[in-house]
Amino acid sequence: MFRFLIVCVTVIGFLILSIPVLIAEWIVGKCSRRARDLSSLRIVQAVFRLILWETGADITVIGHENVPDEAVLYVANHRSYFDILLTYCRCPALTGYVAKDSMEKIPLLSTWMKRLYCLFLNREDIRQGLKTILAGIEQIKSGISMCIFPEGTRNTGSDLMPFKEGSLKMAEKTGCAIVPIAITNSADIFENHFPKIKPARVILEYGKPIYPRQLSKEERKFLGAYTRGAIQEMLQKHAAE
Repeated sequence: MFRFLIVCVTVIGFLILSIPVLIAEWIVGKCSRRARDLSSLRIVQAVFRLILWETGADITVIGHENVPDEAVLYVANHRSYFDILLTYCRCPALTGYVAKDSMEKIPLLSTWMKRLYCLFLNREDIRQGLKTILAGIEQIKSGISMCIFPEGTRNTGSDLMPFKEGSLKMAEKTGCAIVPIAITNSADIFENHFPKIKPARVILEYGKPIYPRQLSKEERKFLGAYTRGAIQEMLQKHAAE
């Protein structure tokens, strides 16, 4: 329980102490929006790295050199709340995440998420969901990467759930690269023995970028399934190790 308490103190402490930081960032943004954005990115990445260090996780990163120097769509499997920390602290540039809309109601956390170009998805409202996807398309066009977990929720099973094809529209419509990410064993940090946080060996592998417009017509038609296959292949490789 000690690690759990330490992580909770860090998260709550950061959110409270970040109030003056948000004000300062707002002032910086009046002069230079890019300077504000990069500052916000690095601050949150530093806090995420601290939290991961507090968990004691042994993290192996493979293939990060596969991430192109351009706006991309990161696509990952989702087993743990810590998946967001694991992936976000390694984003080389501005990246927004697609999150469930209930997170928009959390004070301060939602403020930081909006500051970092995260979008909130209402899975029950098709029209609002389409607006979220269109907003993501515009952000990619403006040079901001996006990250999605297309299983739609945290997966507690042993196999990948089907990917929601609509979530890949951001890459299909912009032509940006899809960077598949396979996250192995992240649930062993927390979810597998809730409420305890324990050191775990986690593998984070970045696959080779997938460019939708270079695929066949059939592959583009089922882009979610194609990307899922790339991630599944990496997960199976690590499961056999």
